[in-house]
Amino acid sequence: MTSPITLIATATFGLEMLIKQEVKALGFADVQATDAQVAFGATWEDVPRANLWLRCADRLLLLMGTFTAVSFDELFERTKAIPWETVIAADGRFTVNAKTVKSTLQSARSCQAIVKKAVAERLKASYGVTWLSETGAEFTIQVSLLKDVAQLMLDTSGVGLHKRGYRAEAGEAPLKETLAAALVQLSFWRKDRLLIDPMCGSGTILIEAAMIGRNIAPGLRRRFAAEGWPTIAPAAWQRARQEAAAAQDHNGRLQLFGYDIDSDAIAIACGNAQKAGVGTDIQFAQKDVKELWLDQQYGILITNPPYGQRLSHFQEMNNIYIALNKMLRKKRGWSVYVLTADKKFPDYFKRAHPDRVRKLYNGRVEVNYYQYHGEKPEADKTVESVARAVV
Repeated sequence: MTSPITLIATATFGLEMLIKQEVKALGFADVQATDAQVAFGATWEDVPRANLWLRCADRLLLLMGTFTAVSFDELFERTKAIPWETVIAADGRFTVNAKTVKSTLQSARSCQAIVKKAVAERLKASYGVTWLSETGAEFTIQVSLLKDVAQLMLDTSGVGLHKRGYRAEAGEAPLKETLAAALVQLSFWRKDRLLIDPMCGSGTILIEAAMIGRNIAPGLRRRFAAEGWPTIAPAAWQRARQEAAAAQDHNGRLQLFGYDIDSDAIAIACGNAQKAGVGTDIQFAQKDVKELWLDQQYGILITNPPYGQRLSHFQEMNNIYIALNKMLRKKRGWSVYVLTADKKFPDYFKRAHPDRVRKLYNGRVEVNYYQYHGEKPEADKTVESVARAVV
């Protein structure tokens, strides 16, 4: 189907403009960014491509209707007026998730029940039946009420877009893949530059960098909820995947290096990289950050160090900051990017004041992305970048 629709890429707060750039890079022109979402005009044929390629968005939703609702009757009638039958099949299974913020209708559970009933009534009338079997394709309706304005959307993604399909294990407090991709894209890293993560954990930052460098669509190894929808032909999904596979670029060598004190984490990182199709593009090694040194003057460092909440962890965190200072104090050509929930990080990392601080969220945890811009390499100088870690 080529009829016009409106898609909404949901965003972690602070990443809206980055996702807007991603959407525009995919060729969409009518793009609007607001708090926590990016809306754009599209067609049904675009749903597979957008799901496959969006790196930093949380989900891709189909906008079904927007209206004001200050009573449950109003919510019911305006929901029922939406042509749900154009998307949801007669046997479609549908669930409703709702959230309400600063609205007259304060009960999310009641809003869910009202919307479920209204959609069911609309579908029964449209299909001329007295009951719905709900045995077919799955549809999830997202209801968002903000200041009495209701947005009703269908989730085309299913599980969140951060679920790339390569990460079997992530350890404690994992960094979301979508946020890791954003950290790379918000840095000065490009595929011809050296990148290291000295506390790489399960390797997510480096794996996302490798996928960017190889132009691997992040959703290529997973399925999406809308693949079962009758409005999108299976051929459209097949075509989008074939085009994404053909777009990969495996020419040249990437310079990606990851280290961690935990040998189990390194083993997991290697396995994840293999599953992501970038196993030969990243060099992982077990090494304590306090034992690392850099023999190159130019490069990029991006890391998400562990953050201890207990007093017993504070000394260890201070030792990590001292190690980073020692590693980088004479490396003015290195740009350093650190994501942490520790707001005292700049007080202990003595290299300089951060050039920029972005407030972001990893799940529900508020974090800051501290950015220290290094000197640029000479334009006529090719940096032969090989990172070494020695005891």
